[in-house]
Parts: sequence; C-alpha cells; structure tokens
Amino acid sequence: MRIAMIGTGYVGLVSGVCFSDFGHDVVCVDKAEQKIQMLQAGDVPIYEPGLDVLMAKNVAAGRLSFTTDLTTAVAGADAVFIAVGTPTRRGDGHADLTYVMAAAEEIARAVTGYTVIVTKSTVPVGTNRKVHEVVAAANPAADFDVASNPEFLREGAAIDDFMRPDRVVVGVENDRATEVMAEIYRPLYLRDFPILTTDLESAEMIKYAANAFLATKITFINEIAGLCERVGGDVKEIARGIGLDGRIGNKFLHAGPGYGGSCFPKDTAALARIGQEHAHPMQITETVIRVNDEVKKRMIEKIREACDDRFNGKTVAILGVTFKPNTDDMRDAPSLTIVPALIGGGAKVRVVDPQGMSEGEALLPGVEWCDDPYAAAMDADVVVLLTEWNEFRALNLTELAGTMRTARMVDLRNIYSESTTLKSGFETYVGVGR
Repeated sequence: MRIAMIGTGYVGLVSGVCFSDFGHDVVCVDKAEQKIQMLQAGDVPIYEPGLDVLMAKNVAAGRLSFTTDLTTAVAGADAVFIAVGTPTRRGDGHADLTYVMAAAEEIARAVTGYTVIVTKSTVPVGTNRKVHEVVAAANPAADFDVASNPEFLREGAAIDDFMRPDRVVVGVENDRATEVMAEIYRPLYLRDFPILTTDLESAEMIKYAANAFLATKITFINEIAGLCERVGGDVKEIARGIGLDGRIGNKFLHAGPGYGGSCFPKDTAALARIGQEHAHPMQITETVIRVNDEVKKRMIEKIREACDDRFNGKTVAILGVTFKPNTDDMRDAPSLTIVPALIGGGAKVRVVDPQGMSEGEALLPGVEWCDDPYAAAMDADVVVLLTEWNEFRALNLTELAGTMRTARMVDLRNIYSESTTLKSGFETYVGVGR
C-alpha cells in the first residue's frame, strides 16, 4: 500500500520506517527542510537503537523516501498518517492541536481517490471527529474516512515495540476503513499479534488511560519509597513482593526521581484537563502529577543533605540527564529540575551522558560536559546517578571513589547497594526508599 507519514518526529519517523519494512511504499513528509535533507542524506535526527540501519535498508529497497512536498506525497496515497506534535498548551494543560488541524487541512486539499486519514498523534477524545469536520469543510468532494491509531512506542525500544507489539489499537467507523487498516497491519495479523478494533473515542481514550495508569504505578512506588525512608524497609524488595502478584505485575515499579519524557507529563496533563472540561475531575491523575513534582524536589533535598546541607562551593558529578536510557530525549527529564537547582544553589556541576549532550547543552546552561564518569567525578564532593544507562551499571567503584574529594554517592536509580559501595571506598551512600 502507499502511505504518507506527515511528521518526522520520533513517532512519525519510527512508524514510517517500520511500515516500509512491512513492504509498504512510504513517503515521510516534514516542513523542516534541514531535517528532510538530513534524512535524504541517510542521517537520523534522533537517537533510537537500530533505526539508522533499518532506514538505510528500506531507502535502498526503494520503499522509503523523504520530502517537504506534502501535496505530491498525499496524492494517490491509500492512507495518510498524521504524526505531528501535540505539546501541552501553555496556560491550561490541554493538548495543543494546532499542528494536527493544520495538517488535516493540507491533507484535505491534496487527497485524490479514497483515502484513510489516520491520526497517529496522541489527541484528546473527540479530535478525530474534528479532523473529519476540517477535512470535509476544506474539500467537500473528498472521498475519505478518519481512523485513530495511537502509538505505544517506548523510546529506546521503539522498533521492537512496533514489530512485536503488545497490541495495535485501531479506531474506525466503517468496514471500508477497517479493510485498509487491516491491510496496512497485515504482517502483524499474520503473526497473531493482538489487533483491537474499536470506535474512534475508545481508541483515543485507550492511549491516555494507558499512559496515566503507567505514570500512576511509577508515582505509587515513589510514594512507597518515601514512606520506607521514614519507617524502614527496602522499596526494591517491596516492589518485587507486589510485582510478583499477576494482578499488579513488576513493570514500572522502579523507584526513582520521577517520570519524564515526551508522553507521560503531557498526557497526564491532557487527561486531567479533559476531565475538568467535562465536569468529571480525574482526581487520581491530578494527584499523580502533583506527587511527581514533589518527588523531584525530594531528590534535590537528598543531594543537598549529601552536600552537607549546602550546594555552594560543592562539585557534583551527574551521571545521566536524559529522561531514560537509550534515548537522547530530554523532554521533562528530572534532570531539568534537579540540575538547575544545584547550579542555582552555587554548586559546580559536571555531567556525563552517552547521548544527552546534543539536547542538553542548550537546556542545561552552566554545566561542564565530560566524556566519562571518572572525569566527571574528579575532585567532586558527590556523584549522583540520575539515569540508568548500562554504562553506569558496572562502574569501578573503587576507582570512582579514589578520584573524588569526598566519596559520596546519591543513587537515584538504586543501581548499587550500600554495602558494595561502602566497601569500595565511599563514605556515604544514599539510595531511594532504602
């Protein structure tokens, strides 16, 4: 099938590349000429393991191309996916649908023949019906249907998530659109991956409900961690104890500095706003948002205590600033709250991150970037483990401690144990919920 993917951000690029690997003819469209030129040259503007190889394979096979020309890409397409950004709207927390609606209007003027217009972006309930209205108004003669196909891609594991999904959710209104979507996802049907076909509103809500629930699990275990620090207990053992219950599961029960990234912060905010607009407050989600902010502040206080209750004059080595490992994404990362607080308090901050520097340089002014953890820790007073990159899981702790002025560790991901750290020469170890 012929597919046009509007938007070459994280979701659009990964989806477009993977659809082409299914055997479809995919054209990825973006207004940013520099990004398209980069993609045409074979360079990937985001860090996602394996994406560069898969992209090159399908470009070479003639199934994947990139352009700024939306009209040509959309004309004759069987399906057009909208994968543009829906950032949090400043002032009210709602998802900003400006780019979605602008894309819908442009698509309307370019479609020829029957086309399914598929919303891949995360959008509030009712958006797909608004997209239908926009397209119909812009081109009353257009022969089209609208479908909702939310993404569930984890940064750092997106290709595997796309190729071996837990489920694919497709919201449609009629059999004609269902048949097109079934053909697009035929390789997954053939391998018996779950394909859930729903109405438009249910598909839209599934995405928000899933992310809000996962954010709730993270925030719950962080609250338990805080209580453990007051009454005793090890949050890692508690998480294991409850995670072995099949009704709960062990995923997203890792205590740390709070959730961040491109999805959870904006999607929880949008869901809370949807509830407010429909006189049905999402009280659990609203509390999750508030508690997550408080968790980040609690992490700052942990570091402050390890710095003798003052940042001024201290040198702090930060290991990892992206919101999670295996990505260069800094959006709403806990580091964006924690690091400025250290600098604002007078600390000298050194940072090392395998992929974070590309975005982090602009977002974290005033830090010193280092090539490895040992250079960052040289003559430092405290080392803080903030992102659990594999590179930080097997450090030579004796060597690390030996480079520091005062060997103190604040492990916000509970990678190491207190006993191992102290035996390796650290004088202080601070974890989360332990």
